[in-house]
Amino acid sequence: SHPRTRAANRRSRAAASPVAVPPTWARQSPSPRADRLYFRPTALLRSEAAQHACAAGAALRLVGGGIAFSALHVVDSERSAWLNVERLGDFAQHAGVEALQTPRAPFAGIAMDAPCLMGVLNVTPDSFFDGGRYADTDAAIAHGLALAEAGAEIIDVGGESTRPGATPIAGEDECKRVLPVVRALAETGLTVSIDTRNPVTMSAAAAAGAAIINDVSALTHHPQSAAAAAETGLSVILMHSLSDPRVMQDNPSYDHVVFDIYDALKARLVAAETAGIPRARLAVDPGFGFGKTPAHNLRLLAWAAIFHGLGVPLLVGVSRKSTIAHIAGDAAERVEARLAGSLALAQVAFDQGVQMLRVHDVAEAAQALAIWRALGETSD
Repeated sequence: SHPRTRAANRRSRAAASPVAVPPTWARQSPSPRADRLYFRPTALLRSEAAQHACAAGAALRLVGGGIAFSALHVVDSERSAWLNVERLGDFAQHAGVEALQTPRAPFAGIAMDAPCLMGVLNVTPDSFFDGGRYADTDAAIAHGLALAEAGAEIIDVGGESTRPGATPIAGEDECKRVLPVVRALAETGLTVSIDTRNPVTMSAAAAAGAAIINDVSALTHHPQSAAAAAETGLSVILMHSLSDPRVMQDNPSYDHVVFDIYDALKARLVAAETAGIPRARLAVDPGFGFGKTPAHNLRLLAWAAIFHGLGVPLLVGVSRKSTIAHIAGDAAERVEARLAGSLALAQVAFDQGVQMLRVHDVAEAAQALAIWRALGETSD
């Protein structure tokens, strides 16, 4: 079917409070921030197992979708505990636990009740995977249409490489690269995201028909970024990055990578709302590979479901990342050889309830997603 028809079909479907702490908590904390509570959904279930467990009160739906969790890993500044959902006590009414269960509203008109794919379209000469391949406007437009036909519901157009060590470019130069592509794709009815951290590009792309701003700096790169994003009225994805791409991989370190990034994204959500962007127009991305070691990246993906506690849609981008080579060795040293690893990481992301997956290889990811969905629909 035509990508516009698929998108239309999906559209049609489309402050925590004090609690009593269970006395059985074990004093074995992974050192989170003081005076904070974190809720990580675990013992995840799908298919009829999820249905039966929820009906019996032994599990809760994760963001209202097809995945359920039957336990929570609860952590505060001193203690850590694994609690079955029947034994949550006062935690059951905690805002963080409620956020884990609340269904997500559509984002930029796209239903968030199941995973969808964001196709990467780099209109750059130096991106880490396909830099230069689609620098020509006509080639970029054709590739964007092909990504949509292959199953991407969002086309993410970028004109500035943010790979490790990349040199920044001026917003005006970025606009020259991306605006003709954004305009042409938007005119066909596709949902287009502009991958930018520059306010001038945000504003110009919005005028050209973009529906989403995808900012790797979470609106911190420029003093006017938040105001510009708010003025556009577009949906915004806030991604975590430890620092500027030129230095972000210089020995990145965290007290606890998951909790530190959770806190950082929570703060950026508040900042975006303060700037005038409603929570309903916001999503987050933990920023795999942006100021993280391979160990950091693996922990983030394994714990990805915790970020549902922020109460907004969750996007991840693990496609072709160097962590795959770190795990698989020489066989995946070349970025062109990382497709299998990308699909394996994608399956983990789907299992964690991620709503949006940013990928280079849309056709292959769509096939993997179709298999994952079919397995979730099987009967016991």
